[in-house]
Amino acid sequence: MTSLRVLIAGGGTGGHLFPGIAVAEEIRARGGEVSFVGTARGIEAKILPRLELPLDLIQMHGLVRTGWKERLRFLWDAPASLVQVARILRRRRPHVVVGVGGYASGPVVMSSALGFLPTAVLEQNSIPGITNRILGRVVKRVFASFKESIRYFPRRKVELTGNPVRRQIVESLSRASGGQHGDRLRVLAFGGSQGARFINETLMAAAPKLARMPIELTHQTGEADHARVQEAYRAAGLEAEVLPFIDDMAARYSASDLILSRAGATTLAELAIVGRPAILVPFPFATHNHQELNAREVERAGAALCCPQPTLEGDRLVEILGELEADPDRRSRMAAAMRALGRPEAARQIVDGLEELANARRRS
Repeated sequence: MTSLRVLIAGGGTGGHLFPGIAVAEEIRARGGEVSFVGTARGIEAKILPRLELPLDLIQMHGLVRTGWKERLRFLWDAPASLVQVARILRRRRPHVVVGVGGYASGPVVMSSALGFLPTAVLEQNSIPGITNRILGRVVKRVFASFKESIRYFPRRKVELTGNPVRRQIVESLSRASGGQHGDRLRVLAFGGSQGARFINETLMAAAPKLARMPIELTHQTGEADHARVQEAYRAAGLEAEVLPFIDDMAARYSASDLILSRAGATTLAELAIVGRPAILVPFPFATHNHQELNAREVERAGAALCCPQPTLEGDRLVEILGELEADPDRRSRMAAAMRALGRPEAARQIVDGLEELANARRRS
């Protein structure tokens, strides 16, 4: 069989891009070729060149939560972007086109479907965005991460694979040991690469009481709040490891007993593979409130506690941490439930599906 050629469209944020990179790694591992389409403003323009993954750029802007100027700009850019997409498709000649969400995903996947190329989308969240809801009507396959999202697509098209995680991270997380490390509860707190101001503020408010608890805290703050958090902990007498950024998240997951974090789809996929219980604080301004919906689904599985921002103050966080620290059996049950959600083979399953689509087109 001719090696598989796949074009992956979208990005903008890590939550869209990194699942696409995980799929790209699996394609390359099988001897296939892969390229990306994105925008100059998205994270893909910084990340993909470092990974030596080909990237074509198009002009495109979003329509969600935009004003009239942005909508006019969208209408102005749309014809040019479609011409750019057509040129990219002619040059790359993909067997399959995959949308991962983000500005570039819509025009690339729609143009490909209208041109009778096999197409698919990855849906990372429990509630799909408007772009994937529309594309779900025209693509051949939808690869879903959460059961909740299945009802938004034609059922015959949906395969529940989980959210793909990069191979190196899967291997590192899968080797992580379970169980509490020592006499103190090791808590890892983070809010994404830039940190989360609300999580930082809440932990600073809780610091005086946390200093008297048998807890060992590692806190990734982001650059902006790093010095301020360090000073607040010093004043409160709380000994903690405070970092602006963590390069090796797999190692930090492995060394923790409990996670305090946002509820992005990639974070939840990683937590499920490593099997760590979590206190999830959804970002309240995520599109369609998808982070809270993600967190609620994990909470229903018994793997985490969902604590929306309006319900979580410093004293309440101290109370929750105290309850979990005093109940290792509960944490063990949560860890087992989290691990049961893990899908380390997601990238493999997705690429199996892409090969099926390509082979079906060849046969026809």
